[in-house]
Amino acid sequence: MTESIRRIVLASRPSGAPTPSNFRLEEATMPDLPDGQVLLETIYLSLDPYMRGRMSDAKSYADPIPIGEVMVGATVSRIKQSRHRDWRQGDIVVAYSGWQTHAISDGSDLRRIDPAVAPISTGLGVLGMTGFTAYAGLRNIGRPKPGETVVVAAASGAVGSVVGQIARIQGARAVGIAGGADKCSFVRNELGFDAAIDHHDPDFARLLAEACPDGTDVYFENVGGAVWDAVRPLLNNFARIPLCGMISHYNDGAAGKSTVDRLPASMKVIQQRSITVRGFMNVEFIDQQPAFLEQAAGWIADGRLKYREDIVDGLENAPSAFIGLLEGKNFGKLIVKVSGEQYSRPMPAS
Repeated sequence: MTESIRRIVLASRPSGAPTPSNFRLEEATMPDLPDGQVLLETIYLSLDPYMRGRMSDAKSYADPIPIGEVMVGATVSRIKQSRHRDWRQGDIVVAYSGWQTHAISDGSDLRRIDPAVAPISTGLGVLGMTGFTAYAGLRNIGRPKPGETVVVAAASGAVGSVVGQIARIQGARAVGIAGGADKCSFVRNELGFDAAIDHHDPDFARLLAEACPDGTDVYFENVGGAVWDAVRPLLNNFARIPLCGMISHYNDGAAGKSTVDRLPASMKVIQQRSITVRGFMNVEFIDQQPAFLEQAAGWIADGRLKYREDIVDGLENAPSAFIGLLEGKNFGKLIVKVSGEQYSRPMPAS
């Protein structure tokens, strides 16, 4: 029997929040492998908020996913078959093969993973795109100095959790914002942030101000919305804001969702306090990735950099997990386990 590929494609463009009907699970025949190519078998699939933007046909930094095409996404994959001189069968790599069980690559977009360094799933999180995003934004835009206060939105998430820990390594105070008591406890007690504030708390703005008695020097923005409203009055003169994401606005346009015009108040404080706001994509700093991987591996080994993964089993469950991600239901880096893992090591103790 001919082996098939299972894949999830974009069935329709969402209006507001994605629904299961925007996705479709398909099967396709496994293609023949040309010379100079490798056949990848997906082990883990990364789910990330940026994918919501790619589902839209609005102009953006990247082309939208065409209707009927495979959903984009980074993967940890095993090379199942190779006709490429630089890659061997059995190699474990980070690829960008999307929401599918198998894919063919010419090898140009692959990064080899050493399973001896850390569990291979970390290639999608703390040692992958999200970890590097945290490092690049903080190093190049945030530039925290010892003793400064760094506030991090979505602090229990894949990017925010790394931002705060690196800030602490660099001698700054780290104040995390997360949703719920369990996430705040994790941020404070296990990741080692100096404080963690629940944005669901009715006294959120007051509690955040109390956690930042000297104001805020760096604000790593992942959320926007009401979280930004609470942070904005606390920004010091010459504060730096790496603008990584605005997840509270990704589903703007959903029925019944009101919008608030925050632009006048935001521009006023930015101008009056000489604040730097810099949007970025991690690919701008890709030349720094080798240094990041070396440093981060060392921090993991000596216990200064910890992480949490939220692993969902089965490709067919990717759509519901992704919808939950946009609603803040995940706890840690969200990953789908697509096939059995060849190499495994225990998670580091928290």
